[in-house]
Amino acid sequence: MERPFVYHENGQPKVLSVAVKKGDESYTVFIPIIKNEFPVPNKRQLAWQEAELGVVFHYDLHVFDGVKYGQGNNRIDPVEDYQIFNPEKLDTDQWVKAAKDAGANFAILTATHETGFALFQSKVNPYSVKALNWKDGKGDVVADFVASCRKYGIKPGIYIGIRWNSFLGVHDFKVNGEGDFKKNRQQWYNKMVEGMVKEICTNYGELFEIWFDGGADHPKNGAPDVLPIVRQYQPNCLFYHNGQLAEARWGGSESGTVAYPNWSTFPYRATGAGESAKRNIADNNFQLLKEGDVKGKFWVPAMADAPLRGYNGRHEWFWEPGDEAHIFPLENLMDMYYKSVGRNATLIMGLTPDPEGVLPEPDVQRLKEWGDEIKRRFANPLSSTNGEGRLLELRLKKPMEVNHVILQEDIAKGERIRKYQIEGYSNGRWNVLASGESIGNKRIEKFDAIKLSRLRIKIIDSDGLGQIKNMSAYFVEE
Repeated sequence: MERPFVYHENGQPKVLSVAVKKGDESYTVFIPIIKNEFPVPNKRQLAWQEAELGVVFHYDLHVFDGVKYGQGNNRIDPVEDYQIFNPEKLDTDQWVKAAKDAGANFAILTATHETGFALFQSKVNPYSVKALNWKDGKGDVVADFVASCRKYGIKPGIYIGIRWNSFLGVHDFKVNGEGDFKKNRQQWYNKMVEGMVKEICTNYGELFEIWFDGGADHPKNGAPDVLPIVRQYQPNCLFYHNGQLAEARWGGSESGTVAYPNWSTFPYRATGAGESAKRNIADNNFQLLKEGDVKGKFWVPAMADAPLRGYNGRHEWFWEPGDEAHIFPLENLMDMYYKSVGRNATLIMGLTPDPEGVLPEPDVQRLKEWGDEIKRRFANPLSSTNGEGRLLELRLKKPMEVNHVILQEDIAKGERIRKYQIEGYSNGRWNVLASGESIGNKRIEKFDAIKLSRLRIKIIDSDGLGQIKNMSAYFVEE
């Protein structure tokens, strides 16, 4: 793009025009300049927050080696024999159906992880399924996965690990070596990565999210330049993330929870990762990531993530033998749901296909139990309403026991409510049931059961007029 020009009207910028050249073609693009009173999500962020619950499937060479996964050595020690990759019963339909049964609305697959091995047919990366005896080198786990997502109505996303590559000797985006040898290898690696990103973005249809684990760094630091590729070929895909842009942020832990309050707004457009992170982001155990910033100028909503096999002292993102005892119990998963989705975060649960290529049955069963429990609690509200202003009342058909209220702001118009109070009408008077700060996409308030005929939300403090998209009352038997 070149020759940018901003058209002003009454001293205010109204339209940005830029000349665009692609190949032998050139044209002018006119972009309206919209000044929002509040930070608001773009269409990708809005879809991602409204999805609320997703999964990420971790699959790589070391699933097949029978050795306990160790992240430190996995980043520096190449897998001795990549031909061990041989999922004879690969069934991505089974994976995705299990995610669907849990209530997930999107799913992500590790197309590459720290070994550098690619689970798709790549023309630029020779260290991929093309080199395998499995399926005579014609297998494509990414293609199977995306097809399964479309079959079950799940939005597909891809995780691309480029920060480490033990096969090629890449650590924190930097290749090993010195002088021109290192310089030339770095250029080759960057070109290969950019080629892989283009392959992912152009060969598998529309994607919901691309997740660069550990961030993709900033090209000014010598890292691959991936953001323009994603933007050109996947304009509707959430970008997570590099030193230039984070359309979502890590929620500060791998516990599947975020702190409260949790704001979607943030002081920076990008979070960075590792040494590239803003210095104050890691302060106080990543509190800024966990809470966001109520005065933040940028919309960067929080992700909460955890592995399903993370219970009782374990934290397994990849399958290991004999690990079923560490699948989170249902009550722990529900607690995560309340403290992530119920605190304005998008929850992503890590799932672990085994060496045969299927999700273990105990995991499948737990996911089904989880999805059924979420539906049991929240599929049928006693009553619902919506509206704007400082006071919104919800009437019940008759006096009923209530112990949960779900609140949702119309976040397309921003996150405006700063303090609120939920009150219930009982025994001829209004009683305070709960109070809080951030609402955002969803806030689940839980309180002792009380028989009510009416409820109301009182907005105590807000930036502008409160916009409540949904206020629903529930009685949940536990």
